[in-house]
Amino acid sequence: MQLTATYINYYHVCHRKLWLFANGVNMEHTSDVVYDGKLLHEISYPQRADKYTEIDLSATTDDGILLSGKIDFYDVKEKTIHEVKRSDKMEEAHEWQLKYYVWLLKLNDVSDVRAVLEYPKIRETKILKLSDADEIYLELIVKKILLLQEVEECPPKINAKICKNCSYYDLCYIDEI
Repeated sequence: MQLTATYINYYHVCHRKLWLFANGVNMEHTSDVVYDGKLLHEISYPQRADKYTEIDLSATTDDGILLSGKIDFYDVKEKTIHEVKRSDKMEEAHEWQLKYYVWLLKLNDVSDVRAVLEYPKIRETKILKLSDADEIYLELIVKKILLLQEVEECPPKINAKICKNCSYYDLCYIDEI
């Protein structure tokens, strides 16, 4: 199995969403919110396409787990990852996704990388670094994600405010519509 940054993000948002995604149920293509996020990503910093590099990364952990990620904007000279997000409502998930990217770079012998989390709609920016404790946490989360994926029964819905904007909303709440 190949574990991506999406798994890390979903783990921090909703285990049900992660389980569905990890088991081949992908609803992102039906979501207006996801489309809006992609559009925001493209129009917020149009000069970046020329200035920064998009990179695909992969690494294998000591346990033989294949990790991968696609960083949209990486400034090689400054060793900085830039990630654009719509809203800070899931900031913790966004932060761990970025720390995962920094970890992937470190596993590929690229050190001293920083990450910039950008919310153009609210004009906020947050700079992140990867600590030793963060690396230990990511190693643990990777193992927990693999275990969660193997569970036969889908985890329960979380009934949170964020559910209404989730691409999996209709699937989770079909019996209530």
